[in-house]
Amino acid sequence: MTLEEFKEIQPTIPREPGVYRFIADDDEVLYVGKAKVLRTRVSNYFSKHGDGRAKVKTLVRKAVRIEFTVVDTEQDALLLECTLIKKYQPRYNAMLKDGKSYSYICIKKERFPRVFLTRRVIKDGSVYFGPYMSKWRVEIITDLIRKLFKIRTCTYNLSEENIEKGKFKLCLQYHIKNCEGPCTGLESEEHYDEKIRQIKNILRGNFGEVRKHLKDRMNVYAERLEFERAQEVKNQLSAFEDYQGKSTVVSTTIKDVDVFSISRDEKMAYVNYLRVVNGALINIFTQELKLNLDDEEDAELLSYAIPELRIRFNSQAPEIIVPFEVILTEEWLTMTIPKIGDKRKLLDLSIKNVLHHKKQKAKERATKLKKQTSAERILTTMKNDLQMDSVPLHIECFDNSNLQGTNPVASCVVFKNGKPSKKDYRRFNIKTVEGPDDFASMEEIVMRRYSRLLKENQPLPQLVIIDGGKGQLSSAMKSINELGLQDTITVVGIAKKLEEIFFPGDSVPLHINKKSESLKVIQHARNEAHRFAIEFHRNQRSKNFITTRLVDMPGVGKKTAKKLLLHFKSVKKLETATYDEIKDVVGTSMANKITKLLSDDNTLDKND
Repeated sequence: MTLEEFKEIQPTIPREPGVYRFIADDDEVLYVGKAKVLRTRVSNYFSKHGDGRAKVKTLVRKAVRIEFTVVDTEQDALLLECTLIKKYQPRYNAMLKDGKSYSYICIKKERFPRVFLTRRVIKDGSVYFGPYMSKWRVEIITDLIRKLFKIRTCTYNLSEENIEKGKFKLCLQYHIKNCEGPCTGLESEEHYDEKIRQIKNILRGNFGEVRKHLKDRMNVYAERLEFERAQEVKNQLSAFEDYQGKSTVVSTTIKDVDVFSISRDEKMAYVNYLRVVNGALINIFTQELKLNLDDEEDAELLSYAIPELRIRFNSQAPEIIVPFEVILTEEWLTMTIPKIGDKRKLLDLSIKNVLHHKKQKAKERATKLKKQTSAERILTTMKNDLQMDSVPLHIECFDNSNLQGTNPVASCVVFKNGKPSKKDYRRFNIKTVEGPDDFASMEEIVMRRYSRLLKENQPLPQLVIIDGGKGQLSSAMKSINELGLQDTITVVGIAKKLEEIFFPGDSVPLHINKKSESLKVIQHARNEAHRFAIEFHRNQRSKNFITTRLVDMPGVGKKTAKKLLLHFKSVKKLETATYDEIKDVVGTSMANKITKLLSDDNTLDKND
């Protein structure tokens, strides 16, 4: 992607937290990155003072587009980046390719629940908080919780029966005052459960009292000049303040779901799809649908898009989340229209991304309308130079060719949007003109060309170029006037020597600046018509060479011509053969005649 290409999309990049992806031309994800402000971060890749590493320059050069996903917080961006890196394994991402999952704090479902750090989420009724990207901060939180609330760390089965039988003894944790001895009945279940309720409040973010307590301890240690202990408490406080208990892109309360939302404008509908597997957002995609009927409802469009997207991404999720009721073809699917909770947050995230995508496409269309392509610019200049009423998107150019009146032919080349359209080129054998009459030949082929287009109801060109001066132009205009096209098509002639442009009925030619891009297109069309006519004429002359000039020479008959062709395989090889090579085939006398004929013909070719 070049700097100019990036500047075109830069205004469409949001100023929100999110994840960006550099994509190659084969849809390979080259790099996944996160950003607190997407536009600022991505712009750094294209700034003059940005990252100068060779790897980054190669990444930017190989990327053909950049995709974005908007999220609510910087933490969510970090989590989504991690998920996508593990999914796509981008070649330019050096980190986070390992198979490790996120860190969680688990409150185990058991009597006297344990609180511990884990990377595995087991659906056994336990409560999980997270995910967390920093294991170090999670360990600080769990250690602090154990010290504040004195909860057990052992893995014993503390059932009523086991405690009554006295199966357990007080351990070291009790003696160093890190546990209150529920294993021996020294702490009641009600008292322990109250501590668990307070821990849940803290992990949900309700830790005002804890924060105040930690600040007071830190100040006390500082006043006593016990700076190491004060720093330890400060780290604990920092861990709490940086804590994030909820995430939109990774959840322990949601397993496998597909999330859909829709938005539309005058011409297009946009369906956003979020794919959640095992509580993690792994796919984000927006499908564009062209609107055919004005009365198509959002529910109908969404009903059509949902099965298509599920098949495309091979989704077997048993539940879909949608903003309103839709008709489902898969009867076993569960449809949820959430109003609150984690599922509503996922739906809001999908809506946020589909609205951003629609806004981005609107900006792209507006930018495209403002910016002309090089072809549009050149053709607009040509329109002004030739004082035409419309832009010449369709141009045709005519030329004819003959050799002393033999094998008269003509060509018509077609340019569309300023470029040759070779499939539309046409060749003509002159049928009604005898002898070397370029004017009459031009009149014939223009009549044949446009009478046929009118008969077949084919589109007419906006501009016709005649290779020649006033004479050829006047002859072409006879046919144009006879067909009644003089007010429909602009016809001009171009003289070869001074590159003058002639208009019908005007003896004063137009001189276009020699550096003008529009003149270069006219010259290109003229040169292409001349090349095409000469090529056709030579082919026709070659076909007739044996049966006319070669066979008609005194002493040269069909048998001799056939012998020459069998030996040399083609007329072209015969033309390039040496005298001795021809003599070996047909003898000295015949070789002299053939060589002279070929010499005369080549001399005439150079004058074409």
